[in-house]
Amino acid sequence: MARIAVADGVRIVACTPHIMPGVYNNTGPDIYRAVTALQWELDRAEIGIVLAPGADAHIAPDLVHGLKSGRVLPLGKSRYFLLEPPHSVLPPRFDDFLISLMGTGYLPIITHPERLSWVESHYESLERLVRSGVMMQLTAGSLLGRFGRRARSLAERMLDDGLVNIIASDAHDTEARRPGLSEAFGVVARRLGREEAMHMVVTRPAGILRNLNPADLPPPVGIETAPRPARRHQRLG
Repeated sequence: MARIAVADGVRIVACTPHIMPGVYNNTGPDIYRAVTALQWELDRAEIGIVLAPGADAHIAPDLVHGLKSGRVLPLGKSRYFLLEPPHSVLPPRFDDFLISLMGTGYLPIITHPERLSWVESHYESLERLVRSGVMMQLTAGSLLGRFGRRARSLAERMLDDGLVNIIASDAHDTEARRPGLSEAFGVVARRLGREEAMHMVVTRPAGILRNLNPADLPPPVGIETAPRPARRHQRLG
């Protein structure tokens, strides 16, 4: 997977296994040890990838305590962390939960919202969350149709509406869920411009790992605010 990522132009990979008590019983210390061991192997094999530890956390009553104690990992050593909501139903008072969570100093990044079955009927909730400071991360494969037409359509709608901060590979293996961002980068570049595509795969992810303030990250743009390419002047005569 690391070799595939390097061949696609990726140089930094966040390792983000699921954390969900009773289902995915990963812990921060276990993830750190695994990432450290894998980094050693990559360096020994001279594969040019830098790993950052993290996790894709599911909603749990003790989520904040888990972040503070180190059981749940943020991205790198930042205040940002990945949060995967339930797929089939919008959690009750989800907006209030996230705003309360941000009040503790942590900043959630919702993973693959385009693949959540409740998003279409609660799209305005997604818009409110973005306005309140919650970030959104699309899966690259969704923009390429690998999760079906519905996920692709929602991903494109979110791009156009300026709701997307980051694109991630969400890689799981070397076949069906391969690492890679270049194809999705091309989709965003054609839709919103190369600068915004670079922000989604380089600028914002790097700023997050450096723990920059949200105000210091470039704000996302949509189809109405994306810069248009200059028109060529046609010569007459």
